[in-house]
Amino acid sequence: MKLAPHLHRLGNDIVASYLIDLPEGITLVDAGLPGHWNDLQRELAVIGRPLSDIRGLVLTHGDSDHIGFAERLRREAGVPVYIHGADAHRVRTGEKPKTPMGPARPGPMLGFLAYGLRKSALRTRHVTEVSEVADGDVLDLPGAPVVVGLPGHSPGSIAVHVPAVGAVFVGDALTTRHVLTGEEGAQPAPFTDEPTEALASLDRLAALDAAWVLPGHGAPWRGTPADIAAAVRARA
Repeated sequence: MKLAPHLHRLGNDIVASYLIDLPEGITLVDAGLPGHWNDLQRELAVIGRPLSDIRGLVLTHGDSDHIGFAERLRREAGVPVYIHGADAHRVRTGEKPKTPMGPARPGPMLGFLAYGLRKSALRTRHVTEVSEVADGDVLDLPGAPVVVGLPGHSPGSIAVHVPAVGAVFVGDALTTRHVLTGEEGAQPAPFTDEPTEALASLDRLAALDAAWVLPGHGAPWRGTPADIAAAVRARA
């Protein structure tokens, strides 16, 4: 799905990842679920780019519904996978603290689980080799992505700010559709390790300049990071 020039979404409002298509190559942000590999192939065909044009995959954090095809892409195409050092162990092993599930409604929750099954969530592979990044790093990838630390959802949660396409990718630092309740609109994401820290990290998000804020779950936000940060705080 094309959102804007050079900016594409893979997946849907349940689970999403993103593709930045520039003349010098492609940068991916997050890898959704394993079955999104087919979505990636279709989007590449639509834009007329080969798999070999992908220069790197940047993960916003190490949870399983964001790393879906990452290891396959690394193994089969030699694409480097970048993640914050504080989430490197999580992405290699899947180990993470247990967090309260919070509110849920049967319909949306079962829909999330069913979609995961259709997209081969149970076959997610951990990523065996990663390149660790840190807050403030500017990556040598198409669009020159900037790493912005947003700890809270996980210790190594980041935003990926790409001024070249006017977008900031936020993973689960917030959501615009709660996967367990189906409630829409900007709000805190479920399954967050440290909710208070995640809300505090919104100050860093609000300081960024972008026209798109793109979460891992929910509809794209067409507006400023400051506006969505305020909306999340109001909902919290």
